[in-house]
Amino acid sequence: HWHGFFQKNTNSFDGTAFVTQCPIAPRGFVPYYLITRLRLGTFWYHS
Repeated sequence: HWHGFFQKNTNSFDGTAFVTQCPIAPRGFVPYYLITRLRLGTFWYHS
């Protein structure tokens, strides 16, 4: 779950497994590439 990011049309970045995205396997990972240029503030992610 993301905080501080504008997420227009990105349910797959912040969704529920089997609903808006595939689940991540144990010890698996998903790389996220985010452009934060010109955005000031606090940004974080938690699951």
